Amino acid sequence: MTKGIKKFDFKTGLPQEFEILELSELYTKSKHILTQLHRAGFYHIIWFQDCNVTHWVDFKPIKIKSNSLLFLNKDVVHRFDDKEKVKGKVLLFTDSFFCKTESNTKFLRQCILFNDFWEASQLEIQSQSTPFNTLLLLMRDEIQKTNDEFQSNILKNLLSNFLLFAEREALKQNFTKLKKNADLDYVMLFKDLLEIDFKTQKQVAYYAKKIVIAEKRLNQATTKTLGKSPKEIINDRILLEAKRVLAHTNDSIKKIAYHLGFEEPTNFIKFFKKYSSVTPTEFREQNALA
Repeated sequence: MTKGIKKFDFKTGLPQEFEILELSELYTKSKHILTQLHRAGFYHIIWFQDCNVTHWVDFKPIKIKSNSLLFLNKDVVHRFDDKEKVKGKVLLFTDSFFCKTESNTKFLRQCILFNDFWEASQLEIQSQSTPFNTLLLLMRDEIQKTNDEFQSNILKNLLSNFLLFAEREALKQNFTKLKKNADLDYVMLFKDLLEIDFKTQKQVAYYAKKIVIAEKRLNQATTKTLGKSPKEIINDRILLEAKRVLAHTNDSIKKIAYHLGFEEPTNFIKFFKKYSSVTPTEFREQNALA
């Protein structure tokens, strides 16, 4: 793709794929990268402290409240505000770091803070004296020690506790709780498969077969959990990627159509107009470099 969205992988050379950074230092070193739209193949927990900024996630400006946590799933397209003074901290980690066991993977997939289904979660912290401060200090102390056979597990357990405290606080702030049952398990499997195959596989039958359940059962799971059918979720994912590519590249409509797995550009144009009420060209004119 030309003039595309930059994709960043986790920094190499660290003892484990986990890092805590000061936002002010990150701005000093990499502001030109942070303030451009980019996609990172790892999770972000951004703690904005005493700052009034806007964070862009896809096409949605998120007005950041002072002393709040922003949770960003891996592979979302986002950019930081270009203001000079931004105070806070960023926790970065990967699946490789956190998901050592099937239980770890399930915990992360079912965490309401990251299972936002392509929308970012913002959590207000009511006081400066919180478990989050204590856990962050413990993680920072641990990461500065010489790496040994215990460090990775200690950091992962501290991060798990950080997320658990955050989930508890989120429920107090009226976040939607996802009921942890077989329906949610199927939805998580569907979501993971969709992220890999949505460009080439657009039929519900394909995903149901991969999960080894009937299409009717998958429909039941997504409808109960998200209020949407599997087909609606597939269409949403294709549409999101189409919007990303239209707004942030100079590629032709024809090239984008083929990139997204449409056999004919006219089929892509009809699809896009049906679900967004504007043509791809009209959307690009309204949102170029948004």
